[in-house]
Amino acid sequence: MTQELLRFATAGSVDDGKSTLIGRLLFDSKSLFTDQLDAVERVSRERGNDYTDLALLTDGLRAEREQGITIDVAYRYFATPRRKFIVADTPGHIQYTRNMVTGASTADVAVILLDARRGITEQSRRHAFISTLLGVPHIVVCVNKMDLVDFDETVFESIRAEFGEFATRLRVRDMTFIPVSALLGDNVVSRSPNTPWYDGTTLLSHLERLHVASDRNLVDVRFPVQYVLRPQSTEVIDYRGYAGTVASGVLRPGDRIMALPSGLESTIATIETADGPVEEAFPPMAVTITLADDIDIGRGDMICRPHNLPSVVQDIDAQICWMDESAAFSVGRRYAIKHTTRWARAVVKGISYRIDVNTLHRVEDATELALNEIGRVQWRVTQPLFVDAYQSNRETVAFILVDEGTNKTVAAGMIMRGSGA
Repeated sequence: MTQELLRFATAGSVDDGKSTLIGRLLFDSKSLFTDQLDAVERVSRERGNDYTDLALLTDGLRAEREQGITIDVAYRYFATPRRKFIVADTPGHIQYTRNMVTGASTADVAVILLDARRGITEQSRRHAFISTLLGVPHIVVCVNKMDLVDFDETVFESIRAEFGEFATRLRVRDMTFIPVSALLGDNVVSRSPNTPWYDGTTLLSHLERLHVASDRNLVDVRFPVQYVLRPQSTEVIDYRGYAGTVASGVLRPGDRIMALPSGLESTIATIETADGPVEEAFPPMAVTITLADDIDIGRGDMICRPHNLPSVVQDIDAQICWMDESAAFSVGRRYAIKHTTRWARAVVKGISYRIDVNTLHRVEDATELALNEIGRVQWRVTQPLFVDAYQSNRETVAFILVDEGTNKTVAAGMIMRGSGA
């Protein structure tokens, strides 16, 4: 039986213990090689620690180790008998919020850490907001460092009540609270005798049992074409394959399809993978599709069902998180937009409001967005984009903005509404 894969990302403020938590998961689940553990123990001794600093397992950059902060996104893989995991350790420092966005953009779960002594910070609120902005369907709030507050139940319940009230104003589908000590391992992999008042599961047990298959849209067929394969071998005659990752829906040989924006129709002949042909493809499988007819399809086009089409839009209303420290987001600016596999140019038409991440109140008179600010904006794009409703398809509403002068990714966001191609 194939193990299901779960992607999760850590998030939260600086020094809340994200790297230590991942290190504890790897250590207690026996997912470390001996040489990895030996290296961490050696570096811990060299730094004068009287304990094994498990955060070093993910803080791989020299600058990270010297400063004691996470800068880059560190991806780690581990598996248990129940499930395979890809975990992204993301930075908590406000300067590196863009890296947190990168880690959370493909996650099934956001694990948000809070320091039990400090409670909820502006950055933890921002990361929760960004997680919902990116459509992450599950949030786990780990109240960490419970050992430093004597595993006081009232501290945990107070934080749960405050964060829960904040989350009611976000688009959170599923939220769970767990009291943990990443340093000591309480409620990370093993249940803690120090929290007899907590009747929930450990973090690992929760992640192992979390049902994520239903999060994927298996109804609306959306296949953004990444690449057109045209082998040069003389042994292959008239082969044309369309490669990409299934964004949603289920594809099978014999299905009738339509290609956008052309509107041309055909029938799926074969579906191929690196391991050979398959009888069906579903998200997030990477496949190559061949068609019965030779129709014009290129990179950025969308394959879907003739009677189940996305909206084709050029005027866009979206929420974004601005990530460029060198220039603000303002009306009239032009950017490149990447939506699924499609690129276009976009001009900013207006800013509806900026969101105060602490109160979630709207600042209606905002004229620009500065670094790490979140707002609702409108623009016009030069090429039609193929978009579904925000609630039904995370994959076809997400996008990034790129500054064409510097080639930097300057924003990420979700399309809330669109009109008129």
